[in-house]
Amino acid sequence: MANHLVNSRSLYLRKHVNNPIDWWYWGDEALAIAKREDKPIFLSIGYSSCHWCTVMEGEAFSDLAIAEYINENFVPIKLDREERPDLDSIYMQALQMMIGQGGWPLNIFLTPDDLVPFYGGTYFPVEPKYGRPGFADILRSINRFYHEEKSKLQEFTVEITSNLIKAVELSVTEKNPLNEPLLINGLNQNTGVISISEPSRPAFPMIAYAGMALQGRRWQEQLNYDSDQLVKQRGLNIALGGIYDHVGGGFHRYTVDANWTVPHFEKMLYDNGQIMEYLANLWSAGARQPAFEIAIADTVDWLSREMRSPQGYFYAAQDADSFLTAEEQEPEEGAFYVWSYSELEKLLSSAELAQLQAEFTITPQGNFEGNNVFQKYRDQEISDDLRLVLDRLFAVRYGNTPSEITYFAPVINNQVAKRTEWSGRIPPVTDTKMILAWNSLMVSGLARAYGVFKVEKYRDLAVEAANFIWEQQRREGSLFRLNYDGNLAVLAQSEDYALFIKALLDLHAILPLEPQWLERALEMQTEFDLLFWNDADGGYYNTATKDQKNLLVQERSYLDNATPSANGTALTNLIKLSLLTDNSTYCDRAETGLKAFAGIMHNSPQACPSLFVALDWLLHGNVVKSKSEELDQLLNDYLPTTVLQINDQLPQDSLAIVCNLSSCLEPVANFADLKKLMALN
Repeated sequence: MANHLVNSRSLYLRKHVNNPIDWWYWGDEALAIAKREDKPIFLSIGYSSCHWCTVMEGEAFSDLAIAEYINENFVPIKLDREERPDLDSIYMQALQMMIGQGGWPLNIFLTPDDLVPFYGGTYFPVEPKYGRPGFADILRSINRFYHEEKSKLQEFTVEITSNLIKAVELSVTEKNPLNEPLLINGLNQNTGVISISEPSRPAFPMIAYAGMALQGRRWQEQLNYDSDQLVKQRGLNIALGGIYDHVGGGFHRYTVDANWTVPHFEKMLYDNGQIMEYLANLWSAGARQPAFEIAIADTVDWLSREMRSPQGYFYAAQDADSFLTAEEQEPEEGAFYVWSYSELEKLLSSAELAQLQAEFTITPQGNFEGNNVFQKYRDQEISDDLRLVLDRLFAVRYGNTPSEITYFAPVINNQVAKRTEWSGRIPPVTDTKMILAWNSLMVSGLARAYGVFKVEKYRDLAVEAANFIWEQQRREGSLFRLNYDGNLAVLAQSEDYALFIKALLDLHAILPLEPQWLERALEMQTEFDLLFWNDADGGYYNTATKDQKNLLVQERSYLDNATPSANGTALTNLIKLSLLTDNSTYCDRAETGLKAFAGIMHNSPQACPSLFVALDWLLHGNVVKSKSEELDQLLNDYLPTTVLQINDQLPQDSLAIVCNLSSCLEPVANFADLKKLMALN
């Protein structure tokens, strides 16, 4: 029998519809029941492509005895973190305070009266294993503790609440100036993050850090690291490693090893958008590696083939797991992507296999559970012969060659995957929801790739997605975060506004003759300021002030994780808008916001590279004013703190004027002088 999630549009929540646990949505009804019946809330948070979320759904959440105990003693609530990142952020922070680490599934227990967490963890096995206690034992202990240890519970919840409040408080003081030494220290600290490679740790793209290191190359003499080498190597690791799908295009989320070999196989839209922008910036900064151009082109093909809706927006993610055969009960991680040596021997001639082995890591023993994940040995162009071999493997996966498949319909759930007759392998499930923030990251990536490579397809995909957001994600004066096949859901949060405004400004940069992009950015910024700005001391709340019901604390996100922080992005946007409009109000607001986070920037610089990007813009931002045809020649240059503005009223014999936030310099007459001037900023 289905539970309360039966009408959910979330793919993640729908996966739990037939669990014997009587799952509820996060909402007034469930919270009222918990309070009325004095039952602790069991809040379980995850997302559709999360491997261990899938494992726990098939184990503990499908166990009848566990379900009976939960239904009797708790109010169980399922939450899709991609729908409500504000709630996920609060309770993830609480979990990290409790156990020193986090992850998904995030399973946490709350008091019903004030929603304060008092115990939590990630994956819980049914029986004790992996050094983790069994879930049934945990549930019994928590239930006993809640009802029998009220004084200890009170002490603990007071401490957690106090710590959470302290974590969101920002001390604004003149002791933390926004100056050049602060910026250089931030550059050093954050560049250092991508210099570290620990053999026992997974490898994540960490584009917020890599992007800041690329931007900070201008201060190479003052840094402790070879930024040029570090940022280029990060690009090569991503474009050559197993994190990249060399057969079908697109980037996986991370690799489980430090050598960029074996990925965690889900593909997330947000990673692909950021990586595309980073690789394009690397290319424009002079690192013209063939692997970067290949990875961008093939990823755009994957995007348009598998991740783009007929309406023009992009889907959220593809699962890591898929079925080997329709008879399998559970999907297997990486099944769609990996290759056994014996399979390759059957598919390819000995000469073709040798050619493949000369370029990729392929051995009889494999590098992932007896199978092979392709990792490229060196950066070079792919020959026509090798491309034919890769296309043949593509056809084994998809049932046809790349030239014959322009659209590959998404698999919406495991049942469809198993029931369909596939001419190739059984593909993974695609989460087809539209997330505004993630689509914005992809629009930015496509826009930058167009500016660098001038491939019209990149521009067209970006424009269509941005137009969809503008025309379809707003209703009755409100912007919505999600779209489920035409159905809007969840009001937009600060990351949605910040990243959408950035995407609009990125489109304005490549299409300066189309005024609507800047006009839309200005309109969105006005709305963003009205709904999210903290009038007391600056910065943007994660959730609009009118929508903060049932939130334990009011966060202003500054941490950069898999996606850039809302405030780092938003404050950079403000400075760009100030430069483009000659309106100092935007710059003043950005400075106020940076002052709110200055204490964090001084004390915990590695937490917030995006804020240092904004500080760089505040200290060194400039605008180049020139005619459109001259500006077009600058689009494929890497200009880390420069915006471009059309101006047809220049003095005679002048090429351009460069202005900063407070003054304009003498007009320049040629590109050589212009680039020398820009190199100083």
